[in-house]
Amino acid sequence: MSYLDWIDDKHLQGAVEHLLLKASEAQLKAQKDFTKNVIDPFSTLFEMAGFDIEYNAWLESEKTRQAQKTLLNHVGEFHQNILGCVKGWTNLTKGNVVDILSEEKKVIGEIKNKYNTISGGKLAELYSSLEKLVMQKASVYKGYTAYYVAIVPKKPQRFNREFTPSDKEKGEKCALNEKIREIDGASFYALVTGDENALENLFDVLPTVIKAVSKNTKQLPEKQKLKEFFKKAFE
Repeated sequence: MSYLDWIDDKHLQGAVEHLLLKASEAQLKAQKDFTKNVIDPFSTLFEMAGFDIEYNAWLESEKTRQAQKTLLNHVGEFHQNILGCVKGWTNLTKGNVVDILSEEKKVIGEIKNKYNTISGGKLAELYSSLEKLVMQKASVYKGYTAYYVAIVPKKPQRFNREFTPSDKEKGEKCALNEKIREIDGASFYALVTGDENALENLFDVLPTVIKAVSKNTKQLPEKQKLKEFFKKAFE
């Protein structure tokens, strides 16, 4: 029996294995580069004193924090890899203006892991890039609908609406355009797969997939406690 109805097990396992590899690489990089990074001695002193942390505990926590920053850059890529394996969709990989494409649905998408992955000032630039892709006559995506996808939204609610970020240079919001939209992760997974609960179902099977691809070598977190985080992030 397949893990999920809308993606081949081989592709799902491949995406999970790739992200686990990136996590291991991030951990090794944090260990290797730790002394290269300038550590704020004042902050460190007050962290250890204020939080009542011993030096070795602080050291491991700081290395984990640095590794986590690297890993987060690859989580958005993980979702891109997953969604790009769904029938009728293509992962455009790195080097393209957008990340994912469906010629059948005439949809393109730019996928970010979290709502604040792109700073506010850069959102207008993203809007401009998407506008050129779907509105210019010479573009191969003329007439498509472009989505800015924030997998983890700012608030736990679903949305699929016109994307109108503030343009600081013009001092106003970008123009409403039904072809340029922003959408949360759960809604985009539903759009791509046709399954309203696709993102939640993916989250639920990931511990089992991780266990399978790591051959039981990875320490698995408590599923129910993590599920509470999922519920707080998504309706």
